[in-house]
Amino acid sequence: MLLIRPGGPFWRGRDQGAWMIPKGAIEDGEAALDAASREFEEELGTRPGGTPVPLAVIRQTGGKWVEAFALEGDLDAAAIVSNRFSLEYPPKTGRFQDFPEVEEARWFALSEARAMILNSQSPLLDALEGMVGG
Repeated sequence: MLLIRPGGPFWRGRDQGAWMIPKGAIEDGEAALDAASREFEEELGTRPGGTPVPLAVIRQTGGKWVEAFALEGDLDAAAIVSNRFSLEYPPKTGRFQDFPEVEEARWFALSEARAMILNSQSPLLDALEGMVGG
């Protein structure tokens, strides 16, 4: 299972429970699958190949709905190139710093992913396990 650890100061130094699937907002008029492909490309620097299949729709702890897709593939996680964002940091200093949206991507065995994924996304692992049978 490919998971990402977000960039920026909030996620710095976090590991267990900080990993998640690449995701983002759906633009007006955009289909969920198109948004998922766009976000994957923005966050990892490559367009996913193959045919994604619907995995699950979950609601995260903060209330955000996430529609996830599964895709079998091969990606060199160490070679990702993420888009970047600017953030006033430290807060209220007037100084802006540039951060990668994704600090790191990594492949995990399903059992390992359970220990690392953001708790509110763990139902995605159950869905994937049900999909692949094991």
